[in-house]
Amino acid sequence: MPKFNTHFASIVAIALASVPFAAHAQSMGYDGVGGSASGSRSGATSDDDRPEPMQGSNFRGSRRGVQISPYIEVGQLLQANLHPNDEVLTYSQVAAGVDATIVGRNNGGSVSLRYERRFGWGKASDSDLLNGIARGYTTVAPGVTFEAGGIATRKSVENGGSTAIALPNDAGRSTNIYSVYAGPSVSSHLGDVDLTSSYRIGYSSVETPDAFVTAPGGAPVDVFDHSISHNANIHAGVRPGEVLPVGIGAGASFYQEDTSNLDQRIRDFNARIDFTYPVTQELALVAGVGYEDVEVSSRDALRDGLGDPVTGSDGRYVTNKSAPRIMAYEAEGLTWDAGVIWKPSRRTALEAHVGRRYGTTSYYGSFAYAPSARSTINVSVYDSIAGFGGRLQQALAALPTEFQINRNPLSGDVTGCVASMEGGSCLNNALGSVRSSAFRARGVMATYGHNFGRLSAGFGGGYDRRKFIGAPGTVLASMNGVLEQNYWANAYLNGKLGEQGLLTTNASINWFESNDPLGVDGYAVQATAAYSRLLTNHLSATAALGLDGISRETLPDQWSASALVSVRYTF
Repeated sequence: MPKFNTHFASIVAIALASVPFAAHAQSMGYDGVGGSASGSRSGATSDDDRPEPMQGSNFRGSRRGVQISPYIEVGQLLQANLHPNDEVLTYSQVAAGVDATIVGRNNGGSVSLRYERRFGWGKASDSDLLNGIARGYTTVAPGVTFEAGGIATRKSVENGGSTAIALPNDAGRSTNIYSVYAGPSVSSHLGDVDLTSSYRIGYSSVETPDAFVTAPGGAPVDVFDHSISHNANIHAGVRPGEVLPVGIGAGASFYQEDTSNLDQRIRDFNARIDFTYPVTQELALVAGVGYEDVEVSSRDALRDGLGDPVTGSDGRYVTNKSAPRIMAYEAEGLTWDAGVIWKPSRRTALEAHVGRRYGTTSYYGSFAYAPSARSTINVSVYDSIAGFGGRLQQALAALPTEFQINRNPLSGDVTGCVASMEGGSCLNNALGSVRSSAFRARGVMATYGHNFGRLSAGFGGGYDRRKFIGAPGTVLASMNGVLEQNYWANAYLNGKLGEQGLLTTNASINWFESNDPLGVDGYAVQATAAYSRLLTNHLSATAALGLDGISRETLPDQWSASALVSVRYTF
């Protein structure tokens, strides 16, 4: 288990538990000005255009009000390592957490935060676990909102930097991941002109095992340390039919991410004009043209007397602060895109765009569909240049504000997906690799959720492709052009058994592969089932079983089974 940073964990805990949630600037409908200034949408729709939510669901936050459920929990956990060695470890655990949902006219959000202390018996080691997800908004004044969000979770670092499910018998590779962001959004009108602006600042950190290397005597993996990102947007436009038959908008965006590893920096400025032409009440054609200036740069590592790069005690390269900044990637010039927006009803919304950005062809879009009052389907396609921290914050900002988190009942770990009446969303694509290098990410994600009354089920799947960027003449030069791909799928089935019982089941799998010679292809699987029974109005008991496994091409397979009994008191 990696060292637990209590100082940073306390910051994350405060941010997650007390986050005052602010509405994220969502993509506009076809009756708007044609899109965001940046030319890349999150795939979410506005509150007015979102497909109607499922009714009769199990979400406690589906009605206006505040639901806060703090709890304490004690339990006994048994982990049996099945392969490559036979070993049984026993832990006693004490946990405290809170699940909360706020739904109101001017405020909304969800948070699930859990801290757990494990006490190992015999050979088992003591450990601390902090994990959770939060996102929401608060209205500060008419037209002014403030948004914040965060995540604390664990992943297993694979050879080369790919990540997989954190396995209980693979603690030497597990790492803690933290990320928080916050910022205001402002919207107003000047006559017929709609004015919007937003700013977001974010911080992300990855705690890896000290001096993480792919093999004894091998080269260290330059794993992401921490970064600070800034994202600012401004946009002005008029709707179709108000001044001209077409909607016209103009805006600009600026993004900067500074990563501590080798002083890497991403700067992305974009200015554009948008056009929206309504063909029918349900269909509109959209297009935009603009200018972009994208730069990725870094410094080299400090070298020893033999010219070899110097690494610190944490296994990361030591930055040569006196070395000049070297350009790794540049894209400057004309950008454009064209597409369609189709909204035949309040239950269906489709956006599809194709254009040119980052010097090549770019695709992005989204699809949201509620086939019935109990079902939702969501699909998103993305294309962006970012670092690990910035990509994770983009995924956090795309989460719905009202959700229920899916957890591993034995470890308490976040599974990566949340369930929501607004449409499910997952963070698996953003967590696919913890390499420090900047990258261009392209991918797709799809989720489906259905409420059967006493039962609810969901599925999520996706694909993430990262092409890394490294400056020539630096230690990152070997990373330039390296490809990593991650495929994943998650599923759950939860429901009431009688008046006092609750069954929760989760299953997940992810495949990781890379063309990096140091990388190792493989896959990881996880399946859990838990039964909880209410003993009194506040006291419940849980029994859970789990199976975890990981297979890597050049390493022995690892499999383990776990069992848990626990008692929880909810205040």
